[in-house]
Amino acid sequence: MILYGAPVKEKIKGELIEKVKKLEREPVLAIVQIGGREDSNIYIKQKQKFADEIGAKVLVNKFEENISQEDLEEKIKKLNEDKNINGIIVQLPLPKHLDSEKIINLISVKKDADGLSENLPSKNFQTIPATARGVMALLDFYEISVVGRKVAVIGRSKLAGGPIAKVMKERGGNVTVCHRSTENMAQVCREADILISAAGKAGLVTKEFVKAGQVVVDVGINRVDGKIVGDVASAEVEPIVASITPVPGGIGPLTVACLFQNLLDLCG
Repeated sequence: MILYGAPVKEKIKGELIEKVKKLEREPVLAIVQIGGREDSNIYIKQKQKFADEIGAKVLVNKFEENISQEDLEEKIKKLNEDKNINGIIVQLPLPKHLDSEKIINLISVKKDADGLSENLPSKNFQTIPATARGVMALLDFYEISVVGRKVAVIGRSKLAGGPIAKVMKERGGNVTVCHRSTENMAQVCREADILISAAGKAGLVTKEFVKAGQVVVDVGINRVDGKIVGDVASAEVEPIVASITPVPGGIGPLTVACLFQNLLDLCG
């Protein structure tokens, strides 16, 4: 079975439209963008489009690529203090001269729509990073249970692999996190009931990594010869496994929808 993200996205969108209708004012997401990377521009347009569809508003705060750390920190603090803004995200990656971790951790936990801040004094304010929330939304939609099952997660980044592994553990999965230092990675992945790859390496997951009956979730987004491909060598993996997400068209459409789920959660 192909696990398409589009129907899951539409379900979430319908739920968010109803939630927005019940609010006294439209929810506002502030996006902080440094420079003008083309991929960032594309992602921001996707967020603006989705916001329009559900009745939310996106404010893009765009700054020059050479902005100083100090000036950017001041901008974040002002957004924290702005009572008209419900959520804040920083469009990553940032230029190398900026300390991304410090900038992200400056965002108020009450406005952290990406759920990446490590300054979380209370679980009441903790949002789940959109990619991890998207993976769970997809599994829930297709009624794929995690409880008691072996789950292998390739990648441990703060944006994808790390949060995905955390959510899987919280859902009752027996999780193994794989990375470049993992011995016998193919064997570890093959023994899993659910394999999730968030490594960002095209063609990493081959037929040696999978088995019959397995669920494969491909979170990777890689550009090869002008085309978007995942981490999974789908042509050789798809005939073996029970179900698999396509790239594009799998988790990708859900990250934006789940970002706005976080925004609505922050609205209370």
